[in-house]
Amino acid sequence: MAHNHSHDHSHQINVSNLNRAFYIGIGLNLGFVIIEAGYGWMYNSLSLLSDAGHNLSDVMSLVLSLIAFKLLKRKPTSTYTYGYRRATILASLANAILLIFAVGFIIYEAIGRFINPQPLEGGVVSIVAFVGIFINGFTAWLFLKEKDKDLNIKGAYLHMVADALVSLAVVIGGVIIIYTNWFWLDSLMSILIAIVILVGTWSLLTQSLKLSLDGVPENVNAKEVKEKILKINGVEDFQHVHIWALSTTENALTAHVQISEKLTVSEIEEVKEIIKHELEHLQIQHSTIETYFGQKHFEEDVV
Repeated sequence: MAHNHSHDHSHQINVSNLNRAFYIGIGLNLGFVIIEAGYGWMYNSLSLLSDAGHNLSDVMSLVLSLIAFKLLKRKPTSTYTYGYRRATILASLANAILLIFAVGFIIYEAIGRFINPQPLEGGVVSIVAFVGIFINGFTAWLFLKEKDKDLNIKGAYLHMVADALVSLAVVIGGVIIIYTNWFWLDSLMSILIAIVILVGTWSLLTQSLKLSLDGVPENVNAKEVKEKILKINGVEDFQHVHIWALSTTENALTAHVQISEKLTVSEIEEVKEIIKHELEHLQIQHSTIETYFGQKHFEEDVV
């Protein structure tokens, strides 16, 4: 029984650079949360408090993602044979659930304030939120380069971009309040913030749930995988295909491949190599292929 292990490095992320980005992002956003919540409390602004609550959930999200990436670097053991790769999927799911709870709290508070608007200082609200635009924008930039390589990073990036846009909306709302005294606008901005969070979170939640239930990852087309493998010379059938995510960056596959009986031993080995490279090209880094002639079991090989 031959065993060959191969990994595609073309889509790997730079973990050390990401650690630095996470630490900077956590520090900046945690500091801003304290400032924003303080001013929101002092000046009775629900939109500032809501945005601070959202930013706090994002800080917790960054912390969870950082822990997941720390676990990602741990080596496999006899108990955890794949290591702790799946921690990134669990972190992504936890982040999504956390944001859903944040949305519920914001909407609950906003409805109460909308029914009974309270006076607030629009100028202070605008200034504090203006600072948030730069902090969230800079944090988003830290994750820009790696955002398409990992679901956790993409989630962090989208949250920071959304936060920057939300802060912009709060600035606009604060300016309008200065000139109109429409204090109810503060609650309306909070509801809009909640909607923005919910829209951005829904995709993260559904993808995380899908990966947690061993669904086929978004970056893998199961139909295309089967079509590509069946086009390889010497492959007669491709069945019992199972594709799932080991982490938010690595995918796995198991399948039965029927090999032509006309092939020699060396040609069979060549077919295996072609299958291996084709799967790597299709974003599947770990694959276990069981090959056989006709209905007769031939051998099991890890490619």
